[in-house]
Amino acid sequence: MSLPAIELYDPDVYAAGVPHEQMRWLREHAPVYWHRHPDGGGFWLVSRHADVVAVSRDHRSFSSERGFVMIDDLAADILADTRGQLLGMDPPRHGPIRRVVIERFTQRMLEQLEPRVRAITRGIFAAARGKPDCDFVYDVAGQLPTAVICTMLGVPEEMWHQVREWSDRSTSASDPDIGCSPAQQREAGIAMGMYGYSLAAERKDRGGEDLISLLVNVEVDGHKVSEAEFASLFLQITVAGNETTRALIATGMHELLQRPALYRELEAEPALLPGAIEEMLRWSTPLHHFRRTATRDCEIAGQPVRENDRVVLLYTSANFDETVFADPMRFDIRRNPNPHLAFGHGIHLCLGANLARLEARVFFEEFFRHFSGIEATGEARRIRSNLVNGHKYMPVRLHPRA
Repeated sequence: MSLPAIELYDPDVYAAGVPHEQMRWLREHAPVYWHRHPDGGGFWLVSRHADVVAVSRDHRSFSSERGFVMIDDLAADILADTRGQLLGMDPPRHGPIRRVVIERFTQRMLEQLEPRVRAITRGIFAAARGKPDCDFVYDVAGQLPTAVICTMLGVPEEMWHQVREWSDRSTSASDPDIGCSPAQQREAGIAMGMYGYSLAAERKDRGGEDLISLLVNVEVDGHKVSEAEFASLFLQITVAGNETTRALIATGMHELLQRPALYRELEAEPALLPGAIEEMLRWSTPLHHFRRTATRDCEIAGQPVRENDRVVLLYTSANFDETVFADPMRFDIRRNPNPHLAFGHGIHLCLGANLARLEARVFFEEFFRHFSGIEATGEARRIRSNLVNGHKYMPVRLHPRA
């Protein structure tokens, strides 16, 4: 067995497309693989579906809090800030705050929200009719999640663009077209947190039906979310609300553009959309990975791992695992079952998973009603990032219905 050149840290690797061949080789030959880090040391890459699930479930052995969820180690003050995010909490701190938040994302709430999502979507498409030649990512797909999450939070419309810019800077700093310097990235996170803090302070003990008011004024298990806690939650909710759904919609449309017959099939039979969206999620996997840190000496699939080792869960690889998904490189809108890990797994499963599904379903339903077709007018470009998986630019021409 010859070892190929495995390089899954360098963001340039992802700009050309998901490095599926490298991931396939790891799943087959080295499912728990020690990868060097350019700053010294290294980290374990976990590439198989079963192992990603197992580590995600074992929060006693693998911590989010000890080193947060990014591959790179963070400065002590930044790491302390991340521990206010649900992503950066371990039990027992994690449970009460998650319950406070999850009670605001119930199925009943989503059903009540759907008419508003549909109205926002129709407004976006009405504007797009006047600009049929556009960037699908920025002008169309990216508009909906920002508008929806900001509407839910009660963020004034004049701040929506700023929230989106903060979100992009927080997650895509490695891309020269989107990102910024590490200092500017840090400034964006601080500014976003401070804005969230101010909104929470403004609405504390004042009632209100927006998501912020509901989160900061409800008590679960004797716990109320403080303004400082909400500042971190605001960062997580807005970033996740933007990135995941934008990637899902843009990647889903990109794949349909490559397969016109599937596009027409979905257009003719919208009842297929829920299953198709699950396949879009598997295919898009909006975040390539999250990290855990080992809290003790242990093993993953027989590979010894030492306390404080970085363990990186490769969701993108797990979602193309041949032992779980038949013919995984086929985009199959009827794939069933489809146990993808696009939203993670275990106690840190994405809070907004069903909101993203709702937005994507409504988006495509309304798109087919408003437009008779869509065509690519240039080459789509991907985000240069080893974390964010998606497109940053997709030039298209929309064909409005009469």
